[in-house]
Amino acid sequence: MPDTETVTKDDVLEALRDVYDPEIPVNIVDLGLVYGVEVADGDVDVSMTLTFAGCGMGPYIAQQAEWRLAEVEGIEDINVDLVFDPPWTPDMITEEGKRLLGLD
Repeated sequence: MPDTETVTKDDVLEALRDVYDPEIPVNIVDLGLVYGVEVADGDVDVSMTLTFAGCGMGPYIAQQAEWRLAEVEGIEDINVDLVFDPPWTPDMITEEGKRLLGLD
């Protein structure tokens, strides 16, 4: 497992692939919900959005993201911010996400 010196954005994104919107069978990374990841000295800041601003699952999904990142060795502090600008659109789904949804 990575230590504090080697935790990377890719490590964070890989962990976040284990987090799902309970209403859509695709992880939040491939859904295009993760807008940004910053990693510095074991501190991780994630900015993410929801499929729509009024999604009642937002706090749940953000909490799941935080809990999953807490399991990554070397991550000391986690901040997950829900942002709504720019608004999410289906165009943000990755090719893998489209494949999983049968949209390819």
